[in-house]
Amino acid sequence: MATVLYRLGRLAFRRRGVVLLVWLLLLGGLGAGLAAAGTAPTAGITIPGTESQRALTSLAEEFPEASGASGTVAIRAPEGEVLTDPENQQVVLGLVQEANQLPGVVGAQSPYDTQAISQDGRYALLTVQFERASDLLTEGERSAYEELGTDAPAGWTVAAGGEPLMTEPEIGSTEAIGVAVALVVLLLTFGSLVAAGMTMVNALVGVGTGMLGVLLLGHVFDFTSVTPVLALMLGLAVGIDYSLFITSRYRHDLAIGMEREQAAGHAVGTAGSAVVFAGLTVVIALAGLSVVGIPFLTAMGLAAAGTVAVAVLVAVTLLPAFLGFAGDRVRSRAQRARTAAGETDVEDDTSNRGFAWGRLMVRGRVPVIAAAVIGLGVLAVPTTDMHLALPDDGTAATGTSKRAAYDLVAEGFGEGFNGRLVLVVHGDDPQVVQQATEQVVGAASQVDGVLAAQPGGASADGLTSLVAVVPTSGPSDEATADVVRDVRAAVAGTAEATGTDVSLTGQTAVGADVSDKLADALPVYLLVVVGLSFLLLTLVFRSLLVPLKATLGFLLTVGATFGATVAVFQWGWLSDLVGLDTGGPLVSFLPILLIGILFGLAMDYEVFLVSRMREDFVHGASAREAVVSGVGHGSRVVVAAGLIMISVFAGFVLVEDPIIKSMGFALAFGVLVDAFIVRLSLVPAVMSFLGDRAWWLPRWLDRALPSVDIEGSRLERH
Repeated sequence: MATVLYRLGRLAFRRRGVVLLVWLLLLGGLGAGLAAAGTAPTAGITIPGTESQRALTSLAEEFPEASGASGTVAIRAPEGEVLTDPENQQVVLGLVQEANQLPGVVGAQSPYDTQAISQDGRYALLTVQFERASDLLTEGERSAYEELGTDAPAGWTVAAGGEPLMTEPEIGSTEAIGVAVALVVLLLTFGSLVAAGMTMVNALVGVGTGMLGVLLLGHVFDFTSVTPVLALMLGLAVGIDYSLFITSRYRHDLAIGMEREQAAGHAVGTAGSAVVFAGLTVVIALAGLSVVGIPFLTAMGLAAAGTVAVAVLVAVTLLPAFLGFAGDRVRSRAQRARTAAGETDVEDDTSNRGFAWGRLMVRGRVPVIAAAVIGLGVLAVPTTDMHLALPDDGTAATGTSKRAAYDLVAEGFGEGFNGRLVLVVHGDDPQVVQQATEQVVGAASQVDGVLAAQPGGASADGLTSLVAVVPTSGPSDEATADVVRDVRAAVAGTAEATGTDVSLTGQTAVGADVSDKLADALPVYLLVVVGLSFLLLTLVFRSLLVPLKATLGFLLTVGATFGATVAVFQWGWLSDLVGLDTGGPLVSFLPILLIGILFGLAMDYEVFLVSRMREDFVHGASAREAVVSGVGHGSRVVVAAGLIMISVFAGFVLVEDPIIKSMGFALAFGVLVDAFIVRLSLVPAVMSFLGDRAWWLPRWLDRALPSVDIEGSRLERH
């Protein structure tokens, strides 16, 4: 591996003009293709095979007028007035007429017809049915719906909410803040504007290429709105880090007297080998999401994995080309001055504080291990109270129309009206369907936690009917998930006795099904991803204890990360610091996605740090010396890489969307814990505690495993 990459690095350095032209042509071609094709619409979160999804599919075929997005407009009369007064009725009916004339709307139901008026007579719910699903609505249709009732008389409150306002998260200047911070870190690390700018430009070319590819593939595959954001988030973070790692090694090789082309090849052969295997670990973790069998997660994982793969390819090809263009300016002025004066520019244990840190961790290994394990264990405590659900309008930003509608509905009718369920009854005989519908209404009404159940209309041929079920609890409450399961059990007997098909759906039911499916898939995912990555690390480090230590350290990282995320986003601790208005359950797919991403990123730092320990150990250093040298040479890069990833991920905390906000926070906190506590503190302490035993591998396994030479032994012999 090291030899192949060494030759690739030298070739890219020599043919730098051709390499740069190829990447620019690829970037420009993808950009032109996207400009011609346009941005593809995003899809909603669905899980084929679940009861709620089958019901939605059935509605689209058999009852198309009820299969589009359904919105709820909350209406509140002035204080002291009721909606049954003739004058107030005219205001409400005027809103109904206005809703019927909105673009994309097939019909609006008056609250006087549906009896959706609160007991005190002051609140009403206007149901608006759109022709198409929410992800297919145009911005004009969304805006017109959101502005409904803005010209209502003084004292009236009208707010539109529900599915039609489920929009894509807006990503703009927020990630630019993270990139700016990352550039400052690069400047401080390198002391050279050329080195920092070249590293950043290289990473941006990689993430730009990857993102354009993902957006183009959106015309072929169904991507949720989170998919491109995740690809951007990871592409930026790993792209900068991988370029940083190779550039740092190149500068070191120049300092020890290597000729520039040889230094570029050696940097790509050694540091580039670590980058390839670190990237491969991230790709395995992300692509492993496909074993879960959930299409939107598979697409999300593969899109992000593809972006990471592009970042690796750019780092080992385009970066050495940039190094060729940069010349000696990749080093700081002070470094060039020392070289010109004939002084050494090689960092040692007197000029690099990383060596002092490494010796400190080795000397205090027992208290360091105890403090890290206990401290991270305490941070993980809130994980026991983790509650998962799909986000609802109750967590939307204060001041938005959908948040106002949610609060009005809860105020006038109760939390349950925000999480209404729909029972779909389908059969071959209209009379049988009618009888089954009546029985289903009766059975659902008797379920604990159900406030009301009533017929909600039938298709023109009478073969499909709807039953509206209102729970007593909110859409994201755990009690509502129990209601979903209990209602299904209660109506199963009716379906069997009448020969009809009865299924429960609605956004709340979809959320419960998504959470259950993901909970069942998590153990399988952990087994596959952790198992494959363990084998990969065994191959890289020729050890069993090093991969085991890396995996156990990751478990501490993910436990502490989950605990902190629950405390901030679910319990509401320090929520003002992240701009969160209301705490609530974590999005259902966050744990499995976070495990995959953090595992890959954690192994990045493990490979960056421990590969240098392995390199020195193979070249004759003692186990203790190798640990101190590995931390000394790798700490500056790991610290810079960690700060860069934290700043990139933290930039997404500023996004208004609560899903993106929670993902950005969790990833930033996870990198903080893993890079600075686990890898830079716990890893050297444990490695020094293990000594030579850390590198033990059974002889039969050593002979069976192929040699990948990540430490560049063959290059040293050359």
